[in-house]
Amino acid sequence: MRIRKNVRYLPKPSFSPKVPARVRLDRNENPFDLPPGLKKELMGELSKIPLNRYPPAYPKELEEKIAEFHGLEPENVMVANGSDELIGLILKVFDGDHILISSPTFGMYGFFATLEGIETVDVPLEEDFRLGDIEAFSENARVIFICSPNNPTGNVQPRKRIIEVLETGVPVVLDEAYAEFAGESNTDLVKDYDNLIVLRTFSKAFGLAGARIGYAVASEETMDYLRRVLPPFSVSSLSLRAAEFMLGHTDYVNHVIRYIIDERERLYREFKEYAYPSRANFLLMRLDAHDFLLERGIAVLKLSGRLEGHIRVTVGKKEENDALIENLKEFIEKEEKLGVGD
Repeated sequence: MRIRKNVRYLPKPSFSPKVPARVRLDRNENPFDLPPGLKKELMGELSKIPLNRYPPAYPKELEEKIAEFHGLEPENVMVANGSDELIGLILKVFDGDHILISSPTFGMYGFFATLEGIETVDVPLEEDFRLGDIEAFSENARVIFICSPNNPTGNVQPRKRIIEVLETGVPVVLDEAYAEFAGESNTDLVKDYDNLIVLRTFSKAFGLAGARIGYAVASEETMDYLRRVLPPFSVSSLSLRAAEFMLGHTDYVNHVIRYIIDERERLYREFKEYAYPSRANFLLMRLDAHDFLLERGIAVLKLSGRLEGHIRVTVGKKEENDALIENLKEFIEKEEKLGVGD
């Protein structure tokens, strides 16, 4: 077997903990599957889809529904196989010798840049996790990536600051995967800035992580270029129908969002001394408790680099959060006793 030597192969990632976990709070997933009634209704819809036929080459019907949801035109929306696919496509459209990120942030921006042979320039977030002087490095940048609410810190970047970055004229990708939990969005700015692309997803608030549906929102001119690099038939018929179905049940989605926000704030109050305020469906905590929790069947994300000794905790169901609270309090008590002993 002949393997190409000039491809930038990256280490194979591992997403599964070594110890089986009964409580999964490590992937920022929506903790709720559809209730039985809605699940049965959706399964009925999916059963009507002919699986021997390809899906629509380009999912215009779903794009129309998303556009209506955001008060935009269908020409402003492009659906793809998850937001990750969109990141890779965006890097193929624009010119420039590097991308700009602000760590700590979502790792897939750098991942796809490396695959494309593009340098990643990191302008780290300030101490309060606000954007630094990223404009100073914008000359000949291919894309500036901004995640808001930011993963893994949970904070939003002020709209005024985002506009300041847009004024550079450099293409800006604003990743709003968690916007529903923040109660605010900047999708409307695509009407005024041709260099803005907003990424959204059905994986979080809509609870369709298993369906892998993401979409981009941009001006009609920018979207025209993006559509030229989107392969046809990239999203399955089943996933498209599931997304359309959920857009028809936004009352349920909003109910789940309110539940998750209430639980997020409860967790924050319990660990205010260690947790950062969040506008997403997770909390960043200054607690090196990953291994301790995993031994007790609770999986959270262990962070490294600047956030060494921190964990990112997805907001789960009440009973899952209760288990987290109980075990984290035990961990803190243990650490405090060790500290006194020193």
